[in-house]
Amino acid sequence: MNFKVAKLRVKELAEALCVDSPEIIATCTLLKIPASSPLSSLSVEQSKQVIDYIEKTKANKNISRKQ
Repeated sequence: MNFKVAKLRVKELAEALCVDSPEIIATCTLLKIPASSPLSSLSVEQSKQVIDYIEKTKANKNISRKQ
């Protein structure tokens, strides 16, 4: 039996995280995840890596603003 792995497009992830697609693509570049356009597909694991990175970045920005 073959099961298809769930995929998520960059633009869908950007909408879910309330950020722009270019920010997701830049994050993918930093994490060495191949994504070059809003229509690029990300696996579940790649999506989790991007989400974790963006959440850490947002948390760091919030801490910096409070100081």
